[in-house]
Amino acid sequence: MPKENPFTTGSSERFPGFPDVTAALTAAETSRITARGLWAADATVDPGAVRLGQTLANALLSDTPEGTDAAMALLPAELAAVVEEVRGLALPAYHRVEGAAESEGAAENVRLSAFSLRQLGQGPHPLVVVPAGWTPFGWPLFLWSYLVLARRGYHVLAYTPRGLGIPGLPSTSGGLVDVAGPHDWADGSAVIDFAVDRFAPSVIGFMGESYGSGISQLVAAHDDRVAAVVALSTWGNLATSLYDHNTRHLAAVKALLALTGGPVESKFDAANREILADFQADRNLDAVVEWGLKRAPESYLSLTNEKGTPTFFSQTWHESLFAVNQTLTTFEGLDVPKRLNVWIGDHAAPEGPALIGPPAVRGEVNLPMAEAYAWLDHHLKGERNGVEEWPQVCSQVMFSYVTEPVLDPETGEPTGENRIVVPARRETSPGWNEVTTGTEVFGLTADGAGGTDGRLVPASGTGAEDTGWRRAFLAGVDTEATAMDAIMKTGQAEWRGNPKIYDTHKIDRRHAVAWTTEPLVSPDGDEGVGRRVRGIPRLRLTVRSTATSASLYAHLLDVAEDGTARIISHEPLNVYGLTPEQDTTVAWSLQAAAYDIPSGNRLMLVVDSKDPLYGDASVTWTQTVIGSPEGEPSRLELPLG
Repeated sequence: MPKENPFTTGSSERFPGFPDVTAALTAAETSRITARGLWAADATVDPGAVRLGQTLANALLSDTPEGTDAAMALLPAELAAVVEEVRGLALPAYHRVEGAAESEGAAENVRLSAFSLRQLGQGPHPLVVVPAGWTPFGWPLFLWSYLVLARRGYHVLAYTPRGLGIPGLPSTSGGLVDVAGPHDWADGSAVIDFAVDRFAPSVIGFMGESYGSGISQLVAAHDDRVAAVVALSTWGNLATSLYDHNTRHLAAVKALLALTGGPVESKFDAANREILADFQADRNLDAVVEWGLKRAPESYLSLTNEKGTPTFFSQTWHESLFAVNQTLTTFEGLDVPKRLNVWIGDHAAPEGPALIGPPAVRGEVNLPMAEAYAWLDHHLKGERNGVEEWPQVCSQVMFSYVTEPVLDPETGEPTGENRIVVPARRETSPGWNEVTTGTEVFGLTADGAGGTDGRLVPASGTGAEDTGWRRAFLAGVDTEATAMDAIMKTGQAEWRGNPKIYDTHKIDRRHAVAWTTEPLVSPDGDEGVGRRVRGIPRLRLTVRSTATSASLYAHLLDVAEDGTARIISHEPLNVYGLTPEQDTTVAWSLQAAAYDIPSGNRLMLVVDSKDPLYGDASVTWTQTVIGSPEGEPSRLELPLG
């Protein structure tokens, strides 16, 4: 008698609010799902992506001809054909893999929900292990990517990291979430043990997105059997991802806590709950940093370098969960075969669509995933596919794509959305340090007549070292100068050709100060480009406040003639220990960028004191004063390429 398929129908009845996986998916619906990508507008997982993954799981794991026929009938014909092809190449199976013990002396080990595709042809075959991302739905969400890997000749073993998932859902793993801690590394090695016993692979690689990407790096650092890593929408330092420049990334943690599949009390042990509570309450942050460093792949670079594990990073310029600079630092510390792709957009926007389903448009290629698969093919299968000649870094230039308006099919009128008709330009570099070829210093001047914005003046020009001025604003009130409208939502729109447009006239100068250049013209005669920003901008300001703390949230904007703008970079800094009426000079790095400011546009620097992404140190309605004393003039260092 065949065993019961745990993914058969009824999920929507057993799990209220869960997507219905009993209704047929049409080709048009599947295309819309993959075009939308991984995230819904509220930063939760798109229900369509869940439905697609669960429907694929049903089709693969049905154990009777009747069940298989019924499950396949729920898929559009082309997708069903791929499933049928893979079932002829590999044997699908559902597992509960024994991981590490929950704690020392525990009676039994944690059991991890897992799915495998074992190649049927004569082997040995390479294996790709895929730890799922931080979502309540676990490994089924990326099931399409396992089909792609199986068609390329890999055994596949995907699993949900401990503690993640909706209680009772078959893809939920046992135990408590360890946030990529030592239990997760041990689980990764236990999964390898299981795979070696079941599949006898020729070689083993790890591929993960988001949470799974960090776990992939950490397992590889601690287990000699991992021969290559693909880390998508990744992070290198959990400590600086969550807390940097004295600033807590509160919205990122809030979004992550909403995606575990249950309340904090049931998902984390007491020690991890205490860390999360301290972070949210802005206390004991030294302990939070120590906790984050223990979970940072960057902390174990010496182990990775000693093993020489080839490592592939994919990241985005406007990453809202794991800001790009910390990934760059980790990447620079790797002394192994390595590759860094940086894309327009935010977390999982570039690779997400190709992880969850086939291209929305026939014949379309998702480059982020195509290059990830090529990395595995080269390092696990030995294919000479050009990867051996790749430069270390490939950057997509922000908003350099060409778009056209999307028209309503019924009225023919523009919908307000654009679609990309010519992809954004990509640039390669032999290493990250070579991305920046020069630096231009802009001095900040006092405001002009009538309280207008100050000027950004090139250091070679008159007034670049303007000193002795002060400019004040009222702190603790947000302005239109924000990093993004919402985590993942704004960056996902960027990826599709719709970057956020700012109206700089609406930035309330009572609660912000701004400086702007003259219209820019290329110093090198680069027609159409006023400045080629490449690398990490740096800012130095002198601050005083009527309170003992202040927040300085810097935003770099590209401003068109009509006053509308697009964001280039941003970064907050919280300053503590201020003495009223005394100056304190501070300097910090903004997030890296690759951005061409069009000739004739202006560069604007806006500094305010609040942003929904972050925890601020401002006291509402106190006064923050920016100055430029002699000997330490306020300045912006703009990296050029």
